[in-house]
Amino acid sequence: MPQQVPSVTVPELPSELPDGTTLLDVREQDEWDAGHAPSALHIPMSELADRLGDLPADNDVYVICRSGGRSARVTAYLNANGWDARNVDGGMQSWESTGRGLVCDSGDPQVI
Repeated sequence: MPQQVPSVTVPELPSELPDGTTLLDVREQDEWDAGHAPSALHIPMSELADRLGDLPADNDVYVICRSGGRSARVTAYLNANGWDARNVDGGMQSWESTGRGLVCDSGDPQVI
């Protein structure tokens, strides 16, 4: 049985995250480069254990990936290590489908 983690849907997220809140994108570099949320912090899931120091320890954390699977695992890991983290159900696919903004360095942003 999969572990249950605290979660939130994209429509439940404020359009502008309040101070003391981090949107953590755990997708791989190519996914991030194609398009990401404007205010997100990017730490790929594969690098997270080595980069925990990059994540503000006193912030609420919303964790997002493409569809919600990787971010659910990261949410469980962060909560077990002292963070207050919630998984973003539906991930960046839901982010895009609900009309939330995407940015990228070149071309038209998209979720891959």
